[in-house]
Amino acid sequence: MTDKADCTRRSCTADYESRRLQALASYQILDTQPESAFDDLVEVASIICEAPIAVINFIDRDRQWFKSEKGLGVRETPLDISICAHAILQPGLFVVPDTTQDPRFANNPLVTGEPHLRFYAGALLESSDGYPLGTLCILDYRPRELTERQGFALKALANQVMAHMQLMQAHRDQAELISELKATRHKLAERAATDPLTGLLNRRAFEKHLNQEVALMQRGAPSAALMLIDIDYFKAVNDTLGHQAGDEVLLRFAEQCQEVFRESDVIGRWGGEEFVILLPRTSVPDGQYAAERLHSLLSTTPMLEQEESRAPLHITVSIGICSLDGGSSIDECLHRADQLLYQAKSEGRNRTACETVEALLQWDN
Repeated sequence: MTDKADCTRRSCTADYESRRLQALASYQILDTQPESAFDDLVEVASIICEAPIAVINFIDRDRQWFKSEKGLGVRETPLDISICAHAILQPGLFVVPDTTQDPRFANNPLVTGEPHLRFYAGALLESSDGYPLGTLCILDYRPRELTERQGFALKALANQVMAHMQLMQAHRDQAELISELKATRHKLAERAATDPLTGLLNRRAFEKHLNQEVALMQRGAPSAALMLIDIDYFKAVNDTLGHQAGDEVLLRFAEQCQEVFRESDVIGRWGGEEFVILLPRTSVPDGQYAAERLHSLLSTTPMLEQEESRAPLHITVSIGICSLDGGSSIDECLHRADQLLYQAKSEGRNRTACETVEALLQWDN
């Protein structure tokens, strides 16, 4: 239970009022557009209670805001002339038979002037944790009473207002949960497809992209180039400087690849110090140009900034490049790229070996 029963007009503690306003804000109802579900409840209240004015209102920090209204023609009024601000301090149903005879309202400008309100009845709109938020109220231009059945109906309709608001809140919570689950699923999928050190695609994810590219080429997409890269003498880096330094080199090299290659190119870590690049819509000669850019960048970019007594660490790479088309077998293409990489290493490393037309014809035969 909340402490609302101890709260009288303008004597509520600042802490209580802050919690009440938080409860109101949690429903995300203020300043929303009119909705037929609420308009219908207002219309039913007006008909049952035989009142020209019916309102669903909420008491904000310094205003009374109407979610739905019939007979007033405004969406909000200042809090200091609100009759409902008194009503939310009363449990259940609050009835004022004649406002001119009630000292709390006799001098209210809505009573003494237009629209000359003389009768008020409001059923409390209460949050699920017991905070008063506003009322479903009806008003009239003449003094009168509510019948017992009208009073019961007004309270029942107020309960329906809150039930609908709680349903809306549940739908928002559900939508938020679904969004969080989708984001989590997406992150898990990314993690499953990503090399944890470099952030590049792992071998399994790269093979999936490779198969997708071949499928596109089988439907008429241009051929591609496949590049296999090995960092030269990488074991010596680990043996001399340690595995932490080796990891730094791998991470830095991955960053250089992302700088050299296009956004459309697919970069993966094949394993250990081997990397693989898929270059869609690219010929082997164009792939060779990209490889030369990588060689050039590595020659001027240190992978590790060493201590003052030691020179910065530079690395070189050996690269094999072959073509990939719609008739290619993935395993065969990878084998060709691996053979070309071995050729580059056997010829002295720090170079690129490219598939020739003659070699490709030999493979086809």
